[in-house]
Amino acid sequence: MTAQPFLTVRAVSDADDRLVAADEPLASLQVRCGGLLPGTIAVPALLETVRKARHYQLKLARMLSAQDGSHAVTAWVEVEPRAGREGGCDILLRNWRAAPLPAENPDQSAGIHREIDRQLAELTARLDARQCVLAVDAEAPDLQALGEAMRAGTGRPWTDFVTIEAYSNRQPMHWRLLDGVTVAIAGSARTWRATLVPQDGHDAQPGGFELFLTANEPLSWAPAGQSHADLPSPEPAFKTIGREIAPVLRQPIARIIANAETIRTRLAGPLASEYADYAADIAAAGQHLLGLVEDLADMEVVEADDFSTAPDHIDLAEVARQAAGILGVRAAEKRIALDIPRADASLPAVAEFRRVLQILLNLIGNAIRYSPGESRVAIRLEDEGGKARVVVSDQGPGIADEDQPKVFEKFERLGRSGDGGSGLGLYISRRLARAMGGELSVESAEGEGASFVLEVPRA
Repeated sequence: MTAQPFLTVRAVSDADDRLVAADEPLASLQVRCGGLLPGTIAVPALLETVRKARHYQLKLARMLSAQDGSHAVTAWVEVEPRAGREGGCDILLRNWRAAPLPAENPDQSAGIHREIDRQLAELTARLDARQCVLAVDAEAPDLQALGEAMRAGTGRPWTDFVTIEAYSNRQPMHWRLLDGVTVAIAGSARTWRATLVPQDGHDAQPGGFELFLTANEPLSWAPAGQSHADLPSPEPAFKTIGREIAPVLRQPIARIIANAETIRTRLAGPLASEYADYAADIAAAGQHLLGLVEDLADMEVVEADDFSTAPDHIDLAEVARQAAGILGVRAAEKRIALDIPRADASLPAVAEFRRVLQILLNLIGNAIRYSPGESRVAIRLEDEGGKARVVVSDQGPGIADEDQPKVFEKFERLGRSGDGGSGLGLYISRRLARAMGGELSVESAEGEGASFVLEVPRA
């Protein structure tokens, strides 16, 4: 699409804000934006100007900016209501210009698609550098058996638990060959797509992976003779939120987030910047709501009278390294350095692996969130008096003495707003630590950073 300098374009709309006649290149832009001719005006900025002019019966003039997916268009638009002619408007666009949009960044585009996969996934898992399972969260009823099998098989490659279509070789494959592969899952009639997101490691090698399983179709049926209520439900049985509300809310909220991201990044077509900003706000609000739902479900689990953990012999140093590896990208985005235990460091402990990982992800994530850019988060080990400890220290604003007991209370955020937190992470983490026979505490001075100490029994 090439336009002449200082091109003048005329068009006419009717009382329903439909474009009934238009010169080129506006007619072509209308079609490329998904509209028809005649049809409702498909260029958002032009539609808004025409509606205001018709509603207030005033002549309006302003700069117009639009995109058609390959070009950015600018013009000076003048809209004048047509009195006595069925309420339409005369439209005049002066100085029409079109310039090619810059080439799309492949890395940025890939990141957007992976974020959409993250929000739509019905099973997420953390894998180590060898693609072996560390932790699993399965949401869909037809994935509960898979989730239980993967949790029971922690330490085995995730490919042991699914059938990879078009591949007969059961040996471990490079992660790039598995990213985007179609898999079949026992107990589910749906087809699934696997997405592998590498996490920062050493020597340009991934230190671990996030695994997402996304269905190609929604769960809208049950096996013959079964209703959805008969399908297996997660154990332990949650109360109202964890058992009934959270599973219902997760997928629609995830789809809201994914659709908002699609709009924000203009993957669905050209859009004015202000509307893209609205979509970004919707996505951020959806992320906050989804996090709150997950935290409320976790809170009900840890508050249940019959809640218990499954202690095992673990290496606390290895769990700390894995948690830091998972959050390495987030730290790099803020230019925060992570000091982690050496590769040969070891600290045997007795605790439940996935619960310790959950706590450390929360502590390190908070340290990254509340630390300034170009700072450092240190993760160190302590072995003292029959207790194994992990200390997460940041260089953030610190916590006043009188506020330190409050940080472990429900919904306590110490006056912070807009950071996406729910105020439940530390409350849940302390409950988990105590359920494993340990403790979670904080040492801090206002203006001097904070150190959170996770303590569990020494092996």
